[in-house]
Amino acid sequence: MDALRNKTVVVGVSGGIAAYKTCSLVSKLTQCGADVHVVMTRNATEFVAPLSFETLSHNRVTVDTFDRDFTWEVGHVALAKKADIAVIAPATANIIAKLACGIADDFLSTTILACKCPIIFAPAMNTAMLENQATVQNISALEKRGYICVYGEGGYLACGDKGSGRMAEPEVLLDKIVDVLDVKSDYSGKTVLVTAGATRCEIDPVRFLSNRSSGKMGYCIARAAYERGAKIIFIKGFTDSFELPEDWIAEQTNSTAEMLDAVKKHAQSIDVFVMAAAPCDYEIEPALQKIKSDSLQLNFKKASDIAAWIGQNKHGKLVVFAAETENAEANAKVKLKNKNADMVVLNDVTKAGAGFDVDTNIVTLITNKDVTKLPLMQKREVAEAILDKTAEL
Repeated sequence: MDALRNKTVVVGVSGGIAAYKTCSLVSKLTQCGADVHVVMTRNATEFVAPLSFETLSHNRVTVDTFDRDFTWEVGHVALAKKADIAVIAPATANIIAKLACGIADDFLSTTILACKCPIIFAPAMNTAMLENQATVQNISALEKRGYICVYGEGGYLACGDKGSGRMAEPEVLLDKIVDVLDVKSDYSGKTVLVTAGATRCEIDPVRFLSNRSSGKMGYCIARAAYERGAKIIFIKGFTDSFELPEDWIAEQTNSTAEMLDAVKKHAQSIDVFVMAAAPCDYEIEPALQKIKSDSLQLNFKKASDIAAWIGQNKHGKLVVFAAETENAEANAKVKLKNKNADMVVLNDVTKAGAGFDVDTNIVTLITNKDVTKLPLMQKREVAEAILDKTAEL
């Protein structure tokens, strides 16, 4: 646990019965040599007394934004600046909603919003609350900003229900904190080009054909590579809204041809190409005016093959994706050969929890030497596995 030694860890505790578990987390962090600062909401103090956390952390617990009994400094800003990592456990639906909307009305929310360090949050609430569309959207919004969500396993809840919503166990959170702090720098000095999202095939001025790609997988890969030291060139089609670091080179493209042009522009300086986008495979000459006929017949031709072009002209490693619905592994191996790729990430989109527009994925990493099957994982975890394997090639 050397990754924790002398690191400043802010632990935010919001008002849920799972707050008692956080005592164990704070104790473990302190034992590993971390400087732990606990921030509690008023409601949290109804479940666990601040004195418990002060005893375990050896630091004063902060609850009141306007507490005057301290050495003068702007408390939440000062704590946010010194934090190497922040973790909110338990993270109630309320604190998740506040952070998603940028509301800062207590010491915990103001501190977290001022943090520039990695932020982990562990949802803990009734199953119905966790699955409520508002909570789902709030968690998704935080993840798009780079927050790391750690879910607990299903089981019996304090309310008597059985289902998802339990807070992740302290040991799980400790491992995640260590993973985040023990940042690899194996991509330092390398330039990684990632394509993400869907392109469009225009039919007429008001219609187009596309696909369901959200760009989440590509963004997670780019973000993970960036945190491992890489310079990022992010070429996107149509994606969800992501907050991109200012030092990324980001280009917006509409069609497959535009995406290929953008890739060509940067191709000579790339160490790793990751083709996570889902560009349209076919294209047509669009009508100049809106089509109003009773029937519609379209004649498509094959669109530019971005991965194949890179495979023929690459100066670095090439990772391609294969979204399949049948004969998945056989088709992926054919793609590995045809694109002259170094690795193919097979994604069987018929499996629950895999595919487009979800936060999880199930992939198989295929190289010319081996096949590695991965279980259902968060896309951020899949991204790390892809980068680990790519670094070995």
